[in-house]
Amino acid sequence: MAADPSAAAAAAPDPDGPDAVRLTWNAWPRSKVEASRCVVPLAAAISPVRSPESLASPPLPYPPLRCKPPCSALLNPFARVDFAAKIWICPLCFSRNHFPPHYAAISESNVPAELFPQCSTVEYLLAGAAPAAGVPLHQGGPHAPPPPVFLFVIDTCVIEEELEYVKMSMRKAVALLPEHALVGLVTFGTQVHLHELGFSDLSKIYVFRGTKEISKEQILDQLGLAGAGRPGFPKMPQQPGGPQINGMHPPATAGVTRFLLPVSDCECTLSTLLDELQPDQWPVETGNRAIRCTGVALSVAAGLLGACMPGTGARIIALLGGPCTEGPGMIVSKDLSEPVRSHKDLDKDAAPHFQKAVKFYDGLAKQLVSQGHVLDVFASALDQVGLAEMKVAIERTGGLVVLSESFGHSVFKDSFKCIFEGGEQSLDLSFNGTLEINCSKDIKVQGIIGPCTSLEKKGALCADTVVGQGNTTAWKMCGLDRNTSLTVFFDVSPSERSSQPGHQNPDLYIQFVTSYQHPEGQMRIRVTTICRKWVDGSTNTEELVEGFDQETAAVVLARYISLKMEMEEEFDATRWLDRSLIRLCSRFGDYRKDDPSSFSLHSNFSLFPQFMFNLRRSQFVQVFNNSPDETAYFRMLLNRESITNSVAMIQPSLISFSFDSPPSPVFLDVASIAADRILLLDAYFSVVIFHGMTIAQWRNMGYQNQPEHQQFAQLLQAPHEEAQTIIKGRFPAPRLVVCDQHGSQARFLLAKLNPSATYNSAHDVPPGSDIIFTDDVSFQVFCEHLQRLAVQS
Repeated sequence: MAADPSAAAAAAPDPDGPDAVRLTWNAWPRSKVEASRCVVPLAAAISPVRSPESLASPPLPYPPLRCKPPCSALLNPFARVDFAAKIWICPLCFSRNHFPPHYAAISESNVPAELFPQCSTVEYLLAGAAPAAGVPLHQGGPHAPPPPVFLFVIDTCVIEEELEYVKMSMRKAVALLPEHALVGLVTFGTQVHLHELGFSDLSKIYVFRGTKEISKEQILDQLGLAGAGRPGFPKMPQQPGGPQINGMHPPATAGVTRFLLPVSDCECTLSTLLDELQPDQWPVETGNRAIRCTGVALSVAAGLLGACMPGTGARIIALLGGPCTEGPGMIVSKDLSEPVRSHKDLDKDAAPHFQKAVKFYDGLAKQLVSQGHVLDVFASALDQVGLAEMKVAIERTGGLVVLSESFGHSVFKDSFKCIFEGGEQSLDLSFNGTLEINCSKDIKVQGIIGPCTSLEKKGALCADTVVGQGNTTAWKMCGLDRNTSLTVFFDVSPSERSSQPGHQNPDLYIQFVTSYQHPEGQMRIRVTTICRKWVDGSTNTEELVEGFDQETAAVVLARYISLKMEMEEEFDATRWLDRSLIRLCSRFGDYRKDDPSSFSLHSNFSLFPQFMFNLRRSQFVQVFNNSPDETAYFRMLLNRESITNSVAMIQPSLISFSFDSPPSPVFLDVASIAADRILLLDAYFSVVIFHGMTIAQWRNMGYQNQPEHQQFAQLLQAPHEEAQTIIKGRFPAPRLVVCDQHGSQARFLLAKLNPSATYNSAHDVPPGSDIIFTDDVSFQVFCEHLQRLAVQS
């Protein structure tokens, strides 16, 4: 049942296709009962703003046409058009719509781009146009697009060496920012310091106490911005920070020129501030942690942006070096004798600060979402910093998150630089997105797992069961980039009329409408419409099987159980996965009753048991040995990355380099280890280069430096080049581990391998290979049990 790894490697160049939508099932059963018998939920993984190069047409410079309410779907290639009568029929609701006068020239030989068959995904530019129905447009009309805003929040409760690393990365970041981008600076330790960059004669700082929660109003009163951002006052986006703003403007907008300045105006001030920045001066008593008020610092940052920049793309970039020990959002007390909460503490309700901190960050998330702003967190510490509590604020605002051991580590430095880089390496950071979903009558939306928040737009398309952010057909994504992926869960609920023969439409349609602020500043609407077939699942399993996407199914199940493990206290993920896999195999496998040896699976299902075996052993299900922060980090990335990247998290890829053959994929199995091989493991969060025993000995003897052993030098170099290619195209940057067989860091590879040889079977192991000290079952045993249970009558 194990599929050949080289088959997976030779896959299509872009598995997401031109629409960047992948479904678990590409043919859908018509009834609720049939859908539940499919075991794997009906779901779609979509990348709302994947790179525009993948689009068939350039952005269209006019607003889209919408079907009449309540449908409001946009014109797409699946609409039926009557050119003589100038009418189009919506494929989702079958309403007839008249083309407006500016479409008068439409004919069979003169068709607008959105009707081309290959343009199932198109993008519209909204250059000063009125917002289309239901899509909020926050920008101030035909003015210049607003500049991006970056408010840095820096933790100074760190040692001198760490702070120097932070300063170095900050200087590089500021140098990479576009000249017109607005920048602000907040530093915090025991107290919060907000730096007034606009006051360049000497450094002027507003200080906030870190001990108690401050409301948004109190923050604004202290900063002298009490009128800003309220109804009746001029909103800032009308004057994006440029030379035309001066002291003559009303005080409401003056806040921007005081605290948020274009890079070109404040580069020197910022550079001086960074030079003068010192570790927090507050004394730390022996046996105590540093006093750190992360919660208040983030409240001040959110309050400032809410007053100066409501509704404009802005990011709070927090660089944290340890846990919050004071004020709102506190996760542990100052006393070092109290350890930071573990999974065990959370299970037993023995984490006294956890619920209170989550409640605080939930409130912060709501404030940031209403303002349209993003929270990014770069946590660099050996201990936990509180990501598990912050998860709600990062995920709801679509923020980026990176977890590393030190600000000097390449994981932090490369990832931080990546945010500000342009060109091919750019993440294409976009802002202020909203996603709407329209679909055929018999389909309901259960909800979304991923970096977004519900806009609570209830309607006929909402399902009764809710998964993730549900009870709505519109979602807000304050921050999104070319990698952002969302998982949408659907439900089939046929109306009485549509289940009658003669009324059945063979096709189903789903439309995703994303409006967002492009990195260049202008608003765009991207429309993706997909068409799939209905099938009668009870009689026609072949079509269901042909339309099954096992990679997407594995990732959707991983995201679904991660959610259930967080929401349900007694949820047993391993057991749930096992039962689901047995049901799926007995429904779609080919076998004779009660004869395990006759069992076989269609090629579309052949990798699925392998995915489930590795998912059961992965860090998403086995939280033992991980801190709550690490688990939250892994799950946040699993929920936001593309299917291809998420598959690498669940089932890493393994490539072998040797003298005998060119680099080739090998099984993720301990039997793949050999003394004369180098293995390259891509586990998404880490990339491991593992040298076999003989290779390591030759390298230690320096053979690679001798001219007659040029080939050996090339063999040593090849996996490093491949690893750099992987690291270069990925955010966050993975950790590179270079190790030798039987060395201490070999654990990074051994932990991911199938234990086909353990200490029980050590006598059968070929020389040069390895064994794993574990009582875990191997994939072989797992499959034998699966076959036996799947064929039971």
